[in-house]
Amino acid sequence: MMHPPHDRLSRPGPDRAPDAPTQGLARCRRLPRSGRTQEAFPARGVAALALALALGLGGCSTVTYYLQAIHGQVELLRKARPMEALVADPAQPTVLRERLRRALALREFASASLGLPQNGSYRRYSDLGRRYVVWNVIAAPEFATAPRQWCFPVAGCVGYRGYFNEAGAEAMAAGLRQEGLDVYVGGVAAYSTLGWFADPLPNTVIHYPEAELARLIFHELAHQVVYLPGDTAFNESFATAVELEGVRRWIKQRGIAQQQQAFDEAQQRRREFITLVLGTREELDAVYARGLAPQAIRGAKSAAIIALRERYARLKASWGDYAGYDAWFAGEINNARIASVALYTQWVPGFTRLLAERAGDLPAFYREAAQLAKATPSERARRLGLDGG
Repeated sequence: MMHPPHDRLSRPGPDRAPDAPTQGLARCRRLPRSGRTQEAFPARGVAALALALALGLGGCSTVTYYLQAIHGQVELLRKARPMEALVADPAQPTVLRERLRRALALREFASASLGLPQNGSYRRYSDLGRRYVVWNVIAAPEFATAPRQWCFPVAGCVGYRGYFNEAGAEAMAAGLRQEGLDVYVGGVAAYSTLGWFADPLPNTVIHYPEAELARLIFHELAHQVVYLPGDTAFNESFATAVELEGVRRWIKQRGIAQQQQAFDEAQQRRREFITLVLGTREELDAVYARGLAPQAIRGAKSAAIIALRERYARLKASWGDYAGYDAWFAGEINNARIASVALYTQWVPGFTRLLAERAGDLPAFYREAAQLAKATPSERARRLGLDGG
């Protein structure tokens, strides 16, 4: 049940959030939804439920993993405070009060104008005193770009595993490296419990620019509308389509042309970055399929990664030396890091098309997505246009 988070891996400055893929494509920890209302499921319920699952699954490592998840989730809920109370408190810093007021306005817009759930999520603020909420571990074979899967009760299988403690994530990563796997560890600034609890907004995202904060809130609430256990690409692509449409409508309502231009430019950079990385993934997949000797594969893999860095340098120059993706390229580039981008973008064009076919009717779009979640994988692929249909 308590499975890993993913994304926003670079820490944003006071007035900007980098465009890195891990900021817009994979940014949250997912837990399965419950029929129980958010407010009726207190923090102690996290411990009881997760511990029962851990003991039922058995194994010391499993119990340890679930116990750290219990502690992290309880801490997040325990430190949460109602945003409205903080906004009204003159003892709070003026900047924080203003940003919380902005977050509340976005939260109201999400339900009133986008048809997203009207519940307690993102109406409270939790200051954890650190720059990330959780740390994500992604692993892939040395000669394959498909990530290793971890499976969890109800939530299904996903290509990442998350820890509330960085040391725990690094220990897990070290063990995976000893197995000969490519590994990537990145900090996650926010995550969703899919409606199990009233998710608070953490301090790790409160200083994001308005459009980036809007993206995050709309994206996470979208996961409470439609979620297919075990299909990360479907879930993330759906939520991304919702977030992009939501931000477009938010900016249009506010009538700030400059903000729209900045958002459009950020989206264009993001698309170009994704295209760049996915192109390299295709090159690597072709190399791995050729049946070469290990040393020859390693040489071709290294050459492909060097070429990726060179293409990025040219792309960055075309952006006027915009540096928002430098952090992604600063670390080791391997199959796991590439998988962190590839996992979450596959079906965005298909969902965007479905929304356009419904003339922007979001409730109708949500119903269509819910039906697709019940379809077979081949039918989803056909409907979303992945097989050229």
